[in-house]
Amino acid sequence: MPEKENLQIGADGQPVPLFVLIGGTLAATAFCIYAMASQDGFLFPDHANLAFHEFGHIFFGLFGSMIGFWGGTLMQLGVPLGILIYFLMKKERAGVFFCLFWFGENMLNIAVYMHDARSLALPLVGGGEHDWNVILGHMKLLRHDQSIAAAVRGCGWFIMVASIVWFLAAGVKSRR
Repeated sequence: MPEKENLQIGADGQPVPLFVLIGGTLAATAFCIYAMASQDGFLFPDHANLAFHEFGHIFFGLFGSMIGFWGGTLMQLGVPLGILIYFLMKKERAGVFFCLFWFGENMLNIAVYMHDARSLALPLVGGGEHDWNVILGHMKLLRHDQSIAAAVRGCGWFIMVASIVWFLAAGVKSRR
């Protein structure tokens, strides 16, 4: 009878290197402290995330104006998700951790933008229309922008913290 393949991440028996486990956990924890202390909600990784976001508008905009508005957010979340899937297939715990954490961090940034949907106070790259003003307006949810933003922010924080806990637990287990 053939042996069942173990589908656990990192099930190939390779332990997470100690410096990666400690360094990754400490860096992510330090980033969470930095994010909590941020006054404006714009964090340093958001400079890179912005490039993915803007490219998403261009790419998805080829398929219509409304999907073009969604495209920024879709690409901003799709890039870390796509790389996460790659690391899942390779069973690389550290890569999965990084991408999951990055995905959660992107949700914090998206929440800042959603929260601004009615007030329109944030400067927009290249001017134009505010994605979430258009999207939530189209869905007749504009008056709920701040509640939706709070839920997205909460999901982002949950994903970031859960990724740290998972990485630490899986990393320690892999070293036994």
